[in-house]
Amino acid sequence: MSLKPLIPAPAETAGARVQGCQVPTGRREVRIGRGRWSWRLDRTSLLVGTALALCGLLVGLISLALGDVRVPMDQVIPALLGNSEHRYEVVVRDWRLTRVVLALAFGFALGISGALFQSLTRNPLGSPDVIGFSSGAYTAALALMLFTTASAAQIAVGSIAGGLAAAALVFMIASRNGTTGFRLIVVGIGVGAMLASANTFMLLAAQRQVAMSAAVWGAGSLNSVGNAVVGSSLLGIGIFALAAVLLQRHARILECGDPLAISLGVNAKLVRASMVVVGVGLVAVATAAAGPIAFVALVAPQISARLSGRAELDLVPAGCFGALLLVSADTVARIAFMPIQLPVGIVTVCLGGVYLIWLLIRESRA
Repeated sequence: MSLKPLIPAPAETAGARVQGCQVPTGRREVRIGRGRWSWRLDRTSLLVGTALALCGLLVGLISLALGDVRVPMDQVIPALLGNSEHRYEVVVRDWRLTRVVLALAFGFALGISGALFQSLTRNPLGSPDVIGFSSGAYTAALALMLFTTASAAQIAVGSIAGGLAAAALVFMIASRNGTTGFRLIVVGIGVGAMLASANTFMLLAAQRQVAMSAAVWGAGSLNSVGNAVVGSSLLGIGIFALAAVLLQRHARILECGDPLAISLGVNAKLVRASMVVVGVGLVAVATAAAGPIAFVALVAPQISARLSGRAELDLVPAGCFGALLLVSADTVARIAFMPIQLPVGIVTVCLGGVYLIWLLIRESRA
């Protein structure tokens, strides 16, 4: 990921000044808070993030209205508030609300996770589903589902542990003679392929009915998510997302290069390790509940960066675009072939595959 030259910003503009590392953006910024607890937000990024969040909420409201049982758009909000007909309240609040909320939350988590790993690897292909971290979380969750009677909370913890184990393995292999983003991606793809083979073996060894259910879940599906996972999922995403925002300042300095970051007092190894833990935690929470949803983490940071015009790490727009993308994909998966509901991962793979081909062609030309 390239950054703009480190030159003093003109008086009428504000740059991303982080402990002396200033990356001018040429735009005005909004400052929130005071002292060490203050953040500078680029106005364009703030507007883009707000617009994406509003679009995500709008698509969510439309999704609540669409389905086998149609709800008039003017009745969606009254149904949410309990001021509509009982049949509409049942459809909106009991049948569809959980799915829409989790689609927005998981998309937000995947977008932030992708932004962290792309910043860490300095490569647009450096998303957790490409470099094998999602596969590690899926492998652990799949093993617990097939061969134990673990609860949803235990599967979530196991998913995080599996993602971290995969990340540790990838970094251990890739760190010989120095870690580079390209080597990390190549090693991650290899580790992900081995984990995919292990997943296939476990599905073949499990009982047929259990394996069929797990295979559908493994495609990335919100069809069977229930209220039982809402509280724990939102809590986990909230904790890891807050940690990511707190890491963003030092992560941006790290993008300027290790020598500069170290000279400014940033513990590069600690920041990297924290970014890995937070990024894996976000994707593992989503994977534990809905299975591995591919390509959202890959696409969201890149498109949001183009919309906001920023080259450095920018978490909130990436998360908001991830939420918009996943809730849109889930709406298509749910209504495109009614009464059959497709796993949302099938739709994101189709969209992400087209984007990946375009990205590879662009990178090869560059």
